[in-house]
Amino acid sequence: MNVGVAHSEVNPNTRVMNSRGMWLTYALGVSMLHVVLLSIPFFSVPVAWTLTNVIHNLGMYVFLHAVKGTPFETPDQGKARLLTHWEQLDYGVQFTSSRKFFTISPIILYFLASFYTKYDPTHFILNTTSLLTVLIPKLPQLHGVRIFGINKY
Repeated sequence: MNVGVAHSEVNPNTRVMNSRGMWLTYALGVSMLHVVLLSIPFFSVPVAWTLTNVIHNLGMYVFLHAVKGTPFETPDQGKARLLTHWEQLDYGVQFTSSRKFFTISPIILYFLASFYTKYDPTHFILNTTSLLTVLIPKLPQLHGVRIFGINKY
């Protein structure tokens, strides 16, 4: 991208997840979070995995499903201001490669966390609840739906 050159995107927010190296950066960020949590002396391996999963899913929920609008001025006349980042992703087209990646990544992290916690009931409930909070809003049936009017405006 050249400085001072206008972009041709109506909403650049829709293309950021498809940019080169984004998936690798995302995976490295989650890995770094896990390494940092493992380096804390009083966290056991199961606690570190559960915290990695919960922190990841909390961040994913906030940044993809709770925050609306775009972080920069867009020429789309404010149409994106009522949409979450997930709804803006790939212009709302379902089942694209980036949407599949961001749907599968919390599932893989959930399987890893469940395996390393040895399916302990407490960790299992926390991990499952955390997973459901990020998977349910990604369903195509909930595109643009605001349950109980939450996050309507």
